[in-house]
Amino acid sequence: MIQEFGNRIKQNVAKVIVGKDDTLEFLLAAVLAGGHVLLEDVPGTGKTMLARAVAASLGLDFKRVQFTPDLLPSDITGVSVYKGTGFEFQAGPVFTNVLLADEINRATPKTQSALLEAMSEGQVSADGITRPLPNPFIVIATQNPIEMDGTYRLPEAQLDRFLVRLSVGYPDQTQELTMLERLQGVHPISSLQAVIGDGNLLEARKQSRSIHLEPELREYIVKLVHATRHLDATYLGASPRASLALQGVAQGLAGLAGRTFVTPDDVKRAAIPVLGHRLMLKAEARLKGVTPEKLVKDILSSVAVPVEK
Repeated sequence: MIQEFGNRIKQNVAKVIVGKDDTLEFLLAAVLAGGHVLLEDVPGTGKTMLARAVAASLGLDFKRVQFTPDLLPSDITGVSVYKGTGFEFQAGPVFTNVLLADEINRATPKTQSALLEAMSEGQVSADGITRPLPNPFIVIATQNPIEMDGTYRLPEAQLDRFLVRLSVGYPDQTQELTMLERLQGVHPISSLQAVIGDGNLLEARKQSRSIHLEPELREYIVKLVHATRHLDATYLGASPRASLALQGVAQGLAGLAGRTFVTPDDVKRAAIPVLGHRLMLKAEARLKGVTPEKLVKDILSSVAVPVEK
């Protein structure tokens, strides 16, 4: 069921997005694991279009917020408005199934943090009242590299709420030529139809979480995450939330491949998207050109992979 779920979405998204199969697969694995996704790349690489295409394919309620420096937390969560007989809460765009937080790092950290409770607990607290968000609730955020003007670095607590961080990347020449041919007329996103319903997604999530992991693989996941906390180049390693994320994404990848069990390769494939954005590098390491991705690769090379007995 999970493999069919993934194939139907991939085929539908392919009408809009050319290539990017790996990025889409990791995004779907994160959705199956019940997590949120951060798409990071330079402008014009299709981050927003990919998020829109996935939301349309899932057949879920979708809202988009353009993050800007003057955006307020209440612009996201909602605000109480006085209407004659008393105050009435006007729900913000966060009350949806799929929230596209476009260019999230262009808003101030205070506004970025307005999403913390929603992403962690699936609820919003305002005016002393806690209001549940729809189920499922997925945040797909896009951001440009932090070196670009007019952006704010995402707080560590915010980064940790994203299950994976993915890069869309540039298309190759063949893919870009296909894109020009396909998008010459009316953009296909305007007519993209849902191929999955919310009930299908919830059932797929349930099946994904039941995919089998050998005890040795769980130990392998824990060893990988613990190794990130003992690196000379970092001042902060991955949290226990990363262990859960690595397990969930590995299960999602296994399900999308049509398997009922997780392999070490599933864990290794998921390691960089899950762990990379959770490693906080020391200043001297950054000056030497060290990257989180390289550190994760080094850990994968140093930690022994469990073998079948």
